[in-house]
Amino acid sequence: MASAEGKKAKKPSFFKGVKTEYKKITWPDKLDLTKQTVAVVVITAILSVLIAVFDFVIKYGVDWLTTVKF
Repeated sequence: MASAEGKKAKKPSFFKGVKTEYKKITWPDKLDLTKQTVAVVVITAILSVLIAVFDFVIKYGVDWLTTVKF
């Protein structure tokens, strides 16, 4: 006797699943993309300046501590 439980269900193709999910993507328009790009560049510039300042302060702080005579 053949039962329905014994048969394997056919799996959908991987690429068909990818294609279906790809169709669900909502891409940003040009204005949103420009705003996000500007935000990333500005934040990156600000953080790089802050890291440079901290590096400068720490470097001279350590140099000062190593030259202090007790």
